[in-house]
Amino acid sequence: MPGSSRKKKYDYTLLAALSLLLLAGLVILQSTSAWNGEVKFNDPYYYLKKQVFATTIGIAAMFVTANMDYHALRRLALPAYLAAVLLSVAVLLVGDEYNGSRRWLSLGPFSFQPSEFAKVAVILFLADLVTKCADRVKKMRVMAGIMILVLPVAGLVGASNLSTAIIILGIGVILVFIASPKYGQFVWMGVIGCAFLAVFLALESYRLERLAIWRNPEAYEKGYQTLQGLYAIGSGGLFGRGLGNSVQKLGFVPEAQNDMIFSIICEELGLFGAGFILLLFLILIWRFYVIASRAPDLFGALIAAGAMGHMLIQVILNIAVVTNTIPNTGITLPFISYGGTSVVFLLLEMGLVLSVSSLVK
Repeated sequence: MPGSSRKKKYDYTLLAALSLLLLAGLVILQSTSAWNGEVKFNDPYYYLKKQVFATTIGIAAMFVTANMDYHALRRLALPAYLAAVLLSVAVLLVGDEYNGSRRWLSLGPFSFQPSEFAKVAVILFLADLVTKCADRVKKMRVMAGIMILVLPVAGLVGASNLSTAIIILGIGVILVFIASPKYGQFVWMGVIGCAFLAVFLALESYRLERLAIWRNPEAYEKGYQTLQGLYAIGSGGLFGRGLGNSVQKLGFVPEAQNDMIFSIICEELGLFGAGFILLLFLILIWRFYVIASRAPDLFGALIAAGAMGHMLIQVILNIAVVTNTIPNTGITLPFISYGGTSVVFLLLEMGLVLSVSSLVK
């Protein structure tokens, strides 16, 4: 039986890259957020303290999950997915709005983003579902059925967070492709996906406005954040102004510690510093691939592949937004941007991958 004699030997290369990312993220966050913290809360360490608290919870959750047999989590796949759907409905009905987006739920003094939980739930749900349908997933109707099951949570999340909906759909495509790598079917899936995206964008005028801002940010007041982010990137040069010496974080890049933090990395640490952060992400993604290819079963392989797809898509989207390669979608840089919910569930996801890695021979 898989997992009956577990060896607690994790992927230490993954752990090392993850540890460096977490440490670098906290240092960069403090440098980026100190001014905002002082101005808004009279505490330059406000954001850092909250992020350290969330990271501590996330690390504890990661090691608890890593020490579990991931096969035992299959029974939680469907309940977790249904919970993600219900929480996404709750966001639309009673969610808190911040900066024009309704993405948060409050539980007493705590608030969290259900969309971050939804990413982990979808990985677990699809890994279980695709494993059950492995012998039939090559059929187009089975493949389409699997993707249709993802649409409820993708649509609900996408109503207020298009980028997360794209990540969820991307995870689905990657996991189905791994189980049935037939290129022709995915061409049709891509065409249908583009048509769905076009309709989704047309439903709300502000989404079309974002396309216009992306094409010509100088012509719109809302293009200010994009322009200031590009100024930050350009002023960093090869080696940057030095840690803590950013000018653009002093109110020029709004909420610099969130989605636009990569622009401050470029300004303070330059091309070499930004390149080092990207190298750590590449190492992380590479280890996900290695774990997926060597996993003892399809379920474990799909968990690692889902985490790989999640990380790859989210990093690419964030950097593409910051560099104005794509329209602004409001996506964070994993482990670097400020966000307690994000770091907790990302680390929980890392725990799932480490659990798989402990059985890799």
